[in-house]
Amino acid sequence: MSASSASGDRPPELRRFQHPRFGRFWVRVSEIADRRGAVEHRRRLVSGTTGRVLEIGSGNGRNFQHYPASVTEVVAVEPNDELRVHSERNAASAPVPVRVVPGHADALPGESSSFDGVVLCQVLCSVPDPASALREIRRVLRPQGKVHFLEHVRSSRRLVGAFQEGIAPIWRRLCGGCELHRDTASEIEGAGFALGSVRRFGFSPGPLFWMTYVLGTAAPDDHADHP
Repeated sequence: MSASSASGDRPPELRRFQHPRFGRFWVRVSEIADRRGAVEHRRRLVSGTTGRVLEIGSGNGRNFQHYPASVTEVVAVEPNDELRVHSERNAASAPVPVRVVPGHADALPGESSSFDGVVLCQVLCSVPDPASALREIRRVLRPQGKVHFLEHVRSSRRLVGAFQEGIAPIWRRLCGGCELHRDTASEIEGAGFALGSVRRFGFSPGPLFWMTYVLGTAAPDDHADHP
C-alpha cells in the first residue's frame, strides 16, 4: 500500500498532521535509534501491557513486534499517512493482533473505558494540546488500566534546557510539530493520573543527538483534581 492509497481513508481533520518529509525522516531515524539501543526501550515500554491496548501515534509500527502474549489486541492510531503505511506493514508480522486506524489523540476511537492499556511512544511531544489528549486517554482507559509512556522531555540541565527553548520554533517546524522542551511526566500527573515507576535517562538516538527521556507508567487517580 502506498501513502497515496492510505490517504483515501483519511478523515479531513487529519490534514494538519501530514508531514511527508518528516515521515520519511522518522522512518530512517527510528531504524538507526533501534540499532543504537532503542529496541530495549521499546521492550520495556510494552512489557507490562495486557488485554486490549490502544497505541497512540504508532508511527512506523516498530513497537508492534515487542508486545507480549498477554495482549489480546492492539488498536494503533496514526494520523500521518506516510507513517501509517509502515505501521500497517509491521502489523502484519506482529506476534499479537494489531489493527491500524487513522486518527488523532484529541478524538480517540473506542467507547469509554474500553482499553486495558494505552501506550505512548514519543507522541505527547507532538500533539497540539497534551491536556486534551490526556482527557481522551482517561476516557477510553478502564478504571484499573495503565498508561505506558516513553517520551523525550526537557533536559534538567539549565543550559541545555535553555538551548532547547531557544531552538524550539525551528525544531517544531522541521520535526512535524514536535516540542523539544515539554515536561511530560508532570503533564500526565496534572491530568489526573498517579505516576507509577518512572525512569529518567539520557539516550542518543543518532550520532548527533543526545536527549533526555522518561519511561514509566501511570494509572487513573480517582482522588486527584483534574480538568
